[in-house]
Amino acid sequence: MKPIVATFVLIALVLFSSSLFHSTMAASSFCDSKCAVRCSKAGAKDRCLKYCGICCKACHCVPSGTYGNKDECPCYRDKKNSKGKPKCP
Repeated sequence: MKPIVATFVLIALVLFSSSLFHSTMAASSFCDSKCAVRCSKAGAKDRCLKYCGICCKACHCVPSGTYGNKDECPCYRDKKNSKGKPKCP
C-alpha cells in the first residue's frame, strides 16, 4: 500500500511543479515584453529593464507607454528605493 501512496504523491508533486513553472514563465514573458516597451527610449536601458522587471514581478503590472502613466499601476508607482525615490522606471 505504501508504494502506491508514494507514487501518487510523487506524481502530484511533478504535476504541481510543472504548472508552477509554466505560470512563472508566463509572468516572466509578460514582464519582459511590457518592460521592453517601457524601457525602449531609456538612456540606461539595462538598468531600466532590471528595475522594471523587479517591479513587474512584484506588482504584476507595468504602466503603458515609455514614461509616466504610473497611476495605471499604484503598486508600481508607490515602490521606493532605500533613498525614498521611485524604484520603478
